[in-house]
Amino acid sequence: MAISTSKAGRIAIIGASGYGGLQLVKLINEHPKFEISTLNGERSVGKSWNEINPFMKLLEDKEITKINIDEIAQYSEYAILSLPNGLSSQLTHLLLEKGIKVIDLSADYRFKSLDKWKEVYSKEAAKYKRDDYELCEEAIYGFTEEFSSEISKSRLIACPGCYPTSSLSVLIPFLKQGLIESEGIIIDAKSGTSGGGRNPSEQLLLSECSESIKPYGVMGHRHTAEIEMIASQFAGHEVHLQFTPHLVPMVRGILSTVYARLRDPGLTAEDCKTVIEAFYKNQPFIDILPVGTYPATKWVKNTNKVMISVEVDKRNGRIVLMSVIDNLLKGQAGQAIQNLNIMHGLESDIGLPMITYYP
Repeated sequence: MAISTSKAGRIAIIGASGYGGLQLVKLINEHPKFEISTLNGERSVGKSWNEINPFMKLLEDKEITKINIDEIAQYSEYAILSLPNGLSSQLTHLLLEKGIKVIDLSADYRFKSLDKWKEVYSKEAAKYKRDDYELCEEAIYGFTEEFSSEISKSRLIACPGCYPTSSLSVLIPFLKQGLIESEGIIIDAKSGTSGGGRNPSEQLLLSECSESIKPYGVMGHRHTAEIEMIASQFAGHEVHLQFTPHLVPMVRGILSTVYARLRDPGLTAEDCKTVIEAFYKNQPFIDILPVGTYPATKWVKNTNKVMISVEVDKRNGRIVLMSVIDNLLKGQAGQAIQNLNIMHGLESDIGLPMITYYP
């Protein structure tokens, strides 16, 4: 059994007003071993949390304060950064210097190479000057089910993106064991509108996206590089794949359908299901569905679960892998708390929802 390193972990939430921040506040407020130390932001400075979020009142109301590293260090052991790409990097080194462990929800530390980050996030790189090469090397990629040992010893966690979480959850078991060809992998992914964030956007207006579905970022979506980086790590060689995201008219949830060619075309869907079950044995947030049962986003809504199904097309030797997650929980804030649990010496599932409200 894991043993907590202290009675209660004090958590600063930096960037609490977005959708990710809202989830973090709820999860930490209800967590038996953590408490919110400070709520920090920019747009809502000086206002009380309950004033601007009457639908999510805290028993002990807190004021949104301007980001103050010394104040955060005085009252916190951990800081979760739910900030735009680029901005997190301006604060992370300051927090670490004060002894604060950092969990970052942005993409700033997902790449071991800062130069690669600058290539993929070129607009942010032009706005925010960075030379924190060593921190990029140090940061642990927060795919909890695979890197829990490293996460437990780390002071800087880079939480994966929502699409990478969903896609890699089904790819990693087969790439790591060399069961699929690394050439010709196709990821067809569909996400709800909350993945676009809380800031107003024309494409996310009800009249624009309702009763419609459309692809976006078909060539060069930023998550492609992230998925390829981790896929290459597990395959043991460079992997190039096709990733196409789609916007669907629902609020939350991601469905990823992944196509790949089996090295052994004799494998059946039941064989492949056994592979995934063995790989994720004793992982509380991974559910493997029976062959012939296909996952629905509603089944994992408001939970930290990943539901996975697999089929094999015997005609062409292709495997079809399907996964669903809640993009705001397992794809963002829930995975952050899962990593925080491990950093704090707790079981990974403490304080995280596992059963949806249905329908």
